[in-house]
Order: sequence, then C-alpha cells, then structure tokens
Amino acid sequence: MHSALLTAGKIEDPYWRDTETSLDWVHECEWLAETSFCLDELQPGLWTLTFDSIDCMAEVQLNDHLIGRCDNQFIRWDFEVGTLLRQGKNHLQVKFLSNSAMAAQRAAEAPFPVPYIKWNNRLAHFNFLRKAQCHAGWDWNIALSPLGLYRPVSLKRVDAVRIDEVMVRQKHTDNSVALSVDIHYTAQSTTALKAKIICEAELTECEIDAYPGAGVTHLTLELKNPRLWWPAGYGVQEMYDVTVQLGEDTRHYRIGLREVQLITDADEIGNRFAFRVNGKEIFMRGANWIPADALPARVTPELVDDLLCSALDANMNMLRVWGGGQYEPDWFYQMCSEKGLMIWQDFMFSCNLYPASDSVWLDSVRIEARQQIRRLSQHASLALWCGDNEVIGALGWFEVSRKNRDHYVAVYARLSHALEEAMEREASDIPFWASSPAVGRLHFGDAWHDDTAGDMHFWDVWHSSKDFEHYRTVKPRFCSEFGFQSFPSNQLIETFTDPQDRNVSSSVMDVHQRNEGGNSRIVETLVRYFRFPDKFEDMTWLSQLSQALAMKTAIEFWRSSKPRCMGTLYWQLNDTWPVASWSSLEYGGSWKLTQYFARRFFAPVLVSARPDEKTGEIVVLAVNDTAEPLNIDIEITTVTPEGKSMSAGEWSLVVPTDQALEVCRVQAALLDGGQILHLSWMGENSDHTGQNDYLPLRPKQYRLAEPNISVRIDAGFDGDEVELLSDSLALFVTYDHGGADVWSDNGFTLLPGVPKRLHRIRKRAAEKDRSAAAIRYLKT
Repeated sequence: MHSALLTAGKIEDPYWRDTETSLDWVHECEWLAETSFCLDELQPGLWTLTFDSIDCMAEVQLNDHLIGRCDNQFIRWDFEVGTLLRQGKNHLQVKFLSNSAMAAQRAAEAPFPVPYIKWNNRLAHFNFLRKAQCHAGWDWNIALSPLGLYRPVSLKRVDAVRIDEVMVRQKHTDNSVALSVDIHYTAQSTTALKAKIICEAELTECEIDAYPGAGVTHLTLELKNPRLWWPAGYGVQEMYDVTVQLGEDTRHYRIGLREVQLITDADEIGNRFAFRVNGKEIFMRGANWIPADALPARVTPELVDDLLCSALDANMNMLRVWGGGQYEPDWFYQMCSEKGLMIWQDFMFSCNLYPASDSVWLDSVRIEARQQIRRLSQHASLALWCGDNEVIGALGWFEVSRKNRDHYVAVYARLSHALEEAMEREASDIPFWASSPAVGRLHFGDAWHDDTAGDMHFWDVWHSSKDFEHYRTVKPRFCSEFGFQSFPSNQLIETFTDPQDRNVSSSVMDVHQRNEGGNSRIVETLVRYFRFPDKFEDMTWLSQLSQALAMKTAIEFWRSSKPRCMGTLYWQLNDTWPVASWSSLEYGGSWKLTQYFARRFFAPVLVSARPDEKTGEIVVLAVNDTAEPLNIDIEITTVTPEGKSMSAGEWSLVVPTDQALEVCRVQAALLDGGQILHLSWMGENSDHTGQNDYLPLRPKQYRLAEPNISVRIDAGFDGDEVELLSDSLALFVTYDHGGADVWSDNGFTLLPGVPKRLHRIRKRAAEKDRSAAAIRYLKT
C-alpha cells in the first residue's frame, strides 16, 4: 500500500528525514484492492484462486461473495471458486483490515498478558499477528507496518486433481541417492490417474486412485553415481532438473543432491555444533539476513541477487534467514543454491512471547510450518530449520514472565513442540534446532553465556560497551549472532538528510538510529581506538573502521579456535532502509568497510595473530577451510611507524583442514618500539594469497607520518584497474569510501614503496571521476 501511495504521489518517501510517524495513518486505515478479469469460456473442472502471500488481516470477495478471511502472511491461501466464477467479467476484492488495530484488539481479548519488546517495537502487540515481526520496528528497522499482496495471485483450472504441495527428501548411500517425493493433492472427484517423477533420463511412475478431498501419494527415484552439490568453496553446485506430475498438473524444480547433518555429539568440552555436508565438516562463514527492504514492493530478484553476490564475494558460505523477518520466496533460495550459499532458516518467531495457548492461533502456525517445510524442501541451499530467535531468552526480559516463569515456559513449550512435531511428521531430512541460541533440545535455560555447547549469541561488546578484545574471552561452539554498529556512508546519509542534519546528535540522525543510545555508543567506543575526528565525514568513516575492527577481532579469534568453533554468522548482512546499524552492506547494497574486511577474514585460508595473555607472546595461527590440506608459505615482518620493515621469519608448512595450526610465537619485545606485525602468505600455485596485520597498540597510539599516496587509473581497462603507491606507512587505506562499485580490497595497509593494485569486482553504478581525493587513511 505504501508503494502504491508513493507511486500515486499521495505520500512522501518514508525514508526521508523524520517522515515515518506522519504515515501512521496508512497502517491505521482499512484498504481495498480490487480488479476485474474476464473468462471467455468457463470450462468444468477444479478452479482454484491462490494468494501466495497476503499481509496480513484480510477478507477476500469474488463476485460479491465472501470466500475467505486471511490472517497469516506466511500461509498460501487456496480458495476453490468454481461455483462463483462467471463467464465473462468477474470482480475480485481484497479488503485489508488495519494490522495495528487488529493487533491491539487481539491483545485486549487475550486471557493473560503476552508481552512484546516495547523497546524495539514502536507499534504494539504484533506478536499476536502472523506477519513479519520487524514490520513493527526493531532496533534497525522503520515501523511502517506494510500491508498488501507481496507475491503472485493466480487462478488455475485442472480437470480433477490439483497438486497442492510437494515434499522432497534425499537419502544418500554409497554412489546412490534415493530421491523421495510426497505429492500432496486435492481431488474434486474420484478418478484414476498417473503420478510421475522424472529426473534427466530416469523415471518412476505409478497409477493411483484419487478420491474427493485431500490426499497424498509417494514416489521414489534412485539416482546412481550422483553429481553432488557442494557449498561455495568446496566444489561445484551441480543441479538436476526434476519434474513431478500428477495427472495433468505439473511442477518443475532445480534440485541439488547433498546430505546435511548437524553434529551435536558430546565431547570433552560439552557438545559440538557443526555442519557436515556430504560427509565433510565445513566451517560456516557468513552473516544474518533480514528482509531486503522495508517496503516489500522494492524487493526484486535483481536487488537480492546483488546482495547475495556481495555475500559470495566476501567468501561467505552461509546466511541465516532470521526469525523476525519472513520466509523468502522460492527464487531467493534458488539463487542461494546456484551460488553455493547455505541457509540457516528460522521459523518466524523472534524476541517476543507468543499466544500459543490460543488453539486457533496455534493451528494457523501448524499450517504455516507444514507449508513452509514442504515448499523449501526442494532447495539444496537449505541446511537447518530453527524454531525461533531468542524466544527462550525473552522469557526473562519481562516482569510478568519472570514472576510466573513456569506458566510462560509451558506456553512456549506448546509453540516449540508444534514446530518440532511438524518437522517430524514431514520426516524432513533437514536438521532441526529448537531455538537460537540454545544449548540443546528441551533446554529452556540461559544459553547466552554458555560457550561449551550449542549455538551462542554474544552481544556483550555492543550492548555492554565492552572493548573489542572482550570477544577473546569466549570460544563459542558456533556463534550465530554478534555484531557492532556503524553509521552509513556519507553518500547514503545525503539521500535522507538536509545539510543541517549531518551531525551525529541531530534529531534526524537519531530517527535513523533505532537502538537506544546507539549513536553515542558508536562514538564513545570509536574514541577508545581512534583520535576524535575533526569532521562529520571522518566520523562516519571511522565508525565503519571501528565496526570492521570489532568483527575482525572476534572472527579471527573464533576461526583460530577451530574445531572447537565451527561457524560465525555476524549480525547483520543487509539493511532495510538507510540507518545506522550492524550491517556490512548499507541500504542499497554498497559495501561498508566491514564487508571488505570480511572478504579477508572470511578468506578460506587465513593467517592471523593474537596475544597470549599468559605469556605475553604473539601467537600466529593458520586456518585452512578448503577441501584439502594445503602447503602455504608465510612471511612475517615488523614495520615501524616510519615504514621501515624487518623480517621476523619465513615458514613453509602444510595446514590441515580439521584444526587451526600454530605457526610460531613472536616475542612481544620485537614490537616494543611501536612496530606493527605484517603477515603475508601464499598457497601452492600462487593461490590463496593474503595479507594481515597485528597492531599491539590501539590505532590512536601510533604516530604515523602523513603519507603521499599516488593513484594511477589504468585507462586501458576502463578504470577497472587502479594502482596505489605510498611513500610511508599508511593504515586502513580506503579507496572510494561508500562508492557503489565493489573493489578487490579496501581498508588495507600500504607499505612504503610497495604498490597496491585494485581491480573492480563488480560495477554497480555509473563511472565517476576518481582521484587521490577519494582516498581515506588513518591520520594522527
């Protein structure tokens, strides 16, 4: 509705300055969407009107007859309309009730309080609605409560039997995969027909007798010597074309053959949390995914593809579709499958308590879970189903649930069991994890501070304003949420502000910061590591550098504790609107510095350094996340602030895949003159090259010379090749900060006299003039 009003010129851009609350009347109103269509010939058969997604409370009428009431954004609604259709003109109406009004009404009618996170949600009681919870706000989202039709509306006719859903499972044995399919259908009359599953040259079929109403038939197809699908970096994303037929109704799929297991075995520490794909344990490197835009109409395959390409360019192999957003459309998961990005999929429950004592509400959730499990079963990218995000933790956030925890645990257990039961009844071959974070099944206690088992959310650094080094106090088995905020780039800030707004404490910048105290926390932490900047433009850049250093500190430490830790998914990959947030891709998809750092700290082969708190030594470790052990050559040098380099040693070694390898220990005395440690490495055949730095002091403590950095743009490559050269040591050199295009590196170290060549990975915008004025670097 918001996008329709924008197109019609009836409202201002919700993202401009502080427009948001002036548009509350949109979600407070009721709206009518209507259309007419013609049927030249009304043939007999089973006619179905399908809405793939209605958000959220709506009444549907066809030719002035009420055919249904909808109350769940995450359900596909099928209406049999054969008796209501007319030859010639037909009239279809969808009346949208006010989501915010219905949420308030349901809360008022509830037999006991069901609290929601008021400090995150500007709009109240959306936990009573089955819609994207972040539509009510969140600590990074605008609170618009959008409503409308987000996915296709279709009218379909079949003679007698309609395929409703297809559930796909894979069973892997030696040199063989059994592809089993449940075809769920609706029959209008008793009929005999054929069911088929076709994969390349293989075919399985059978005759069935369908009777009026809902039914299911099962087929299995065996594929010998399968071409396996692998996550990015581990092999090819092989895909098979599969066709499922029932009578005249047909479904087509692109399916990748892979086996995914979640390993939670007990060990000497506690319990593991690791993914095994096709028999290979894989360290998961990635981030959390939220809806691609706060206005659903703006979410296009082109936009999403750009964001997913950026994840892949930063060496990610997993995204977590977070439980306060939405189940994404099929094309999202297909894109992920084709790119080798695995998906941790939450069911859509997050941070609030829910009215699971209401049997009608819970029945709707059961339908939602069943439909989504079946729909997503075809996608090779799917790696995990998780019951919720932080709902167990939320039991301790509200006074009413703290005082009567047993009552609210019992209500939560109903919801958790309904989801687990749906997974069991569908016999999904995808692992299930009840909640995130969690220590294990049926564990309803605190998992936030336990790094011995399960997955962990670690927020002490941001929410408790602790130093970045605090990340090294824990060693999660798998960290599925952690993050640090930054401001968006100056280019993006200019799109939602007037010049007078461009101050970190302005009211408009406060509106575009949804975490209470967030802007002051960014600045307060920034000045622990950097000198206070002179200009607002420098403040925004340094905030991104601060964020990047926080993520580098955490992820390099946790990766170097492999196999104790087997995955890091930071919060968050993308933004829904222009805002200060934890994202590494700002609204519109441009790369913040964290995304460039991720390209390095998520590289399959990484060499990093960290202090040993007990001995004072600097420990250098190598991590190899490739499929095979790798020979690498490592060179370590010390570099003074003036740029003088001295070798600290060279090593050639084989780095295994199952654990981090200690390369050496450097005595702290080598760096007591203010030097930094510079690491460089190269694998066999000159592959897996990289560089890294270890700074024993905080950046603001270094006294660096003012560098002269020359920029040479190679005209022969249409500006796609750039060479930088500095006459002195320059730290965190950033080329074209906030620019739309993606470069091979950014935020890097320039050693004096050593050229750095950049190339454009992807061109995302029109070319513009580039010069030394586009360069940023650490100043003292």
